[in-house]
Amino acid sequence: MNADPSDHTLMLRYQAGDAAAFDLLYARHRGGLYRYFLRQVKTREIAEELYQDVWTKLIAARLSWQPSAQFNTWLYTLAHNRLIDHYRRDARARAVEFESDDIEQLHAPASRVDEPSVQAQSREAAAALQSALATLPAPQREAFLLSLEGGLGVAEIASSAGIGFEAAKSRLRYALNKMRLALKAYA
Repeated sequence: MNADPSDHTLMLRYQAGDAAAFDLLYARHRGGLYRYFLRQVKTREIAEELYQDVWTKLIAARLSWQPSAQFNTWLYTLAHNRLIDHYRRDARARAVEFESDDIEQLHAPASRVDEPSVQAQSREAAAALQSALATLPAPQREAFLLSLEGGLGVAEIASSAGIGFEAAKSRLRYALNKMRLALKAYA
């Protein structure tokens, strides 16, 4: 018996009124979804607002959810649409411009996280990632982050972003190539 129910199963349970199923979905996807927004907008406050809006929309849409797509695809479609709405409403909003304290929040802690050399390497790698992300055009950055943070494949990226399969494939390929070149020293 599988100890970890699928997202699909959890969403069906949540539809049926099981609040604990929502808690599991939230725990699984909160980090990736938050980082997706944080890496797309300028401030933590905006990222937190967009992040909360998506979870609110998920809660509101739970009874009408249809399992026609993977849960990840549906969740990141909500996120993509909320991000588009944000940019439409606030013409002054610009794509990622990271502040130095944002870097600390984005790096994954190492197993020896308390060692100064590990902390320094993590900060350096996070800064390089930030810099490389900032050089990507917005459509490529979004495809890359949907893949990295959302775990979405090309077809799911296309569906979430409302673009064709070939466009999603191309955006992701170019983004991956640029990121590989920019982060070659950390491989």
